Amino acid sequence: MSRIGKLPIKVPSNIQVEVNQQIIQISGPHGKLFRKISDLIKVELDSNNNIYVKKNDNTRIANQLYGLTRTLINNMVIGVSKKFERKLQLQGVGYRAEVKDKDLILNLGYSHPVLIKIPTGINIIVEKNISIIITGFDKELVGQLAATIRNKRPPEPYKGKGILYKGEIIKRKVGKSGK
Repeated sequence: MSRIGKLPIKVPSNIQVEVNQQIIQISGPHGKLFRKISDLIKVELDSNNNIYVKKNDNTRIANQLYGLTRTLINNMVIGVSKKFERKLQLQGVGYRAEVKDKDLILNLGYSHPVLIKIPTGINIIVEKNISIIITGFDKELVGQLAATIRNKRPPEPYKGKGILYKGEIIKRKVGKSGK
């Protein structure tokens, strides 16, 4: 038994949960999310507004999906009640960010600005041209967008320039030693 999978998911009173065969739909004040559940897993909703995840089989794949499914459903409940947030920091001379319409424009030392389309359901705030705050109710989408932005200029180990997650520590290397 998975220690994570057997825990019930407590659903707040302002969240609506619908389970139709293998599709779970969760809606709340910040949005609506749905997910298709594997046939090896069963999701039940009790009268006390708790969600229970159970295995249909006792196979290795069902054991792997058991805890994963519970965590994904829990993230959906948290996302529609509170939002998820990722913070990025630009470090480097001349590195700037700004939001225009539904685009994030990054100046990262290239000969051209880097344009990133902001998906629906995601909100981006830029503070002081060097701090990017990504918020949204879908944890996967927020994390993927943050990783995509960071991948445009990952931090390098010599001077530490690039796009970092807030609070991330880059292990620095010593450069060439001059004679």
